[in-house]
Amino acid sequence: MQSQTAYGPTAKFFHWLIVALLIAQYTIGSIMPHIGGKTQDAGWVHWHLLVGAVILLAIVLRFLWRIKGPIPVPAANAPWERSLATFTHWMLYILVFVMTLLGWAAANARGWDVKLFGIVTLPAISPSGSHWGHEAGDIHNVLVYVLLGFIVLHFAGALKHQFVDGNNILRRMLP
Repeated sequence: MQSQTAYGPTAKFFHWLIVALLIAQYTIGSIMPHIGGKTQDAGWVHWHLLVGAVILLAIVLRFLWRIKGPIPVPAANAPWERSLATFTHWMLYILVFVMTLLGWAAANARGWDVKLFGIVTLPAISPSGSHWGHEAGDIHNVLVYVLLGFIVLHFAGALKHQFVDGNNILRRMLP
């Protein structure tokens, strides 16, 4: 197999799809009403669940592709930068995956179904009314900020390499 310096089209597709979905999800989450005791699965809340299910599918497929697909030759960065980049990438995968599961559990605890593409009802992972599902929602709400911190770190690293170091590392993931 020939080594490559950039990610392939499939990896780039998943990366930018997840970026777009997360931007949409953060936007929806910011404008949807606070979920209280009488909140219904309607409007922006419903869209939040729909987008969350697609994010779960996309992150699982992206992770499977990451395991199977070709990986570019590591950038010629300092060892600490490679370690930080690896840690950040894994945390992004883990946080997005865990957050979608927690949101799914929280929705189920409220008695709401989670549907993939609004068609396929996913099995409940938390019983309706469960304390665990309610706690999952609280954790989900906190992890939003942790995930945002890792996204900022990832983005800042890419910009640093592109504009401070001038090593064009950003091109590895650009379409």
